[in-house]
Amino acid sequence: MRQTALAGGRYAAAEWTRMQAAAMDRRLDGRSSSRPAEMVIKRGFDMLLASILFVLLLPGMLLIAALVRRDGGPAVFGHRRIGADGRTFRCWKFRSMVPDADKVLQRLLATDDAARAEWEREYKLLDDPRITPLGKVLRVTSLDELPQLINVIKGEMSLVGPRPIVSDEIKRYGAAFHDYRRCRPGITGKWQVSGRNEIDYGTRVQLDQDYARRWSLGRDFMILLKTVQVVIQKKGAR
Repeated sequence: MRQTALAGGRYAAAEWTRMQAAAMDRRLDGRSSSRPAEMVIKRGFDMLLASILFVLLLPGMLLIAALVRRDGGPAVFGHRRIGADGRTFRCWKFRSMVPDADKVLQRLLATDDAARAEWEREYKLLDDPRITPLGKVLRVTSLDELPQLINVIKGEMSLVGPRPIVSDEIKRYGAAFHDYRRCRPGITGKWQVSGRNEIDYGTRVQLDQDYARRWSLGRDFMILLKTVQVVIQKKGAR
């Protein structure tokens, strides 16, 4: 009898979550369709600024690529991420980790309980042995993300948007994923200007959800300005 009641309670909770998500989908559908002009302007601005930055920064990007390749590995790394409407795409970065990073991570998680707990909780490591000395510099300065300008030009990402996530994170986002998939993920966003690595995973999800629900051209512009300040001051960078 008790098991039946518990099962019924779980079903009711799951059904309530599904209904909430469906209601949010309908509300956001109406909100997005009510301002197509803003969406067109956002995409046009992305294309224009990303193209200009790519051309201006190309010499420096080629230099970074040459430096990264000195250890024998590739210059760039493409990781599968979740984009708008739940579609996957290859998100490009300058490689900041050792060539066999996956093997290094698996060995660490298999032998270090504290590291495994941190990974399961935050989906990242504060003291990550996979990161190279050059990679640390690239990450602190956010230069590792410059190849994502290509993703923006291709329409897979935006200059401003939620943090691009991997498929394993969908279940951790829960109902918030319905908001996340409404937007193209961004090179920068609320997470990057709100503390970056100094905030916990749950807060990152909330920031992504808030952006997806309340984005506007004015907010995007302010986030871009704050991004410049954050990168220069290296706030929250590790």
